[in-house]
Amino acid sequence: MNNSIYQKFVRFLQEDLGLSKDALAIIQKSEHKITEPIPMVLWKYGLVTLEELDRIYDWLETA
Repeated sequence: MNNSIYQKFVRFLQEDLGLSKDALAIIQKSEHKITEPIPMVLWKYGLVTLEELDRIYDWLETA
């Protein structure tokens, strides 16, 4: 994911889904170690619901 889209993605997570800065910081700090897609990691750790996960993938399809 290029930097511009990544920044828009982070903004979407914060503004549209209401993810806390702490939750995003965890993902950003360990991003280079994550082998799964970020949306799945967010869901796996209970940071987003299945409905929100669908919204994330919908957003990513149009980004």
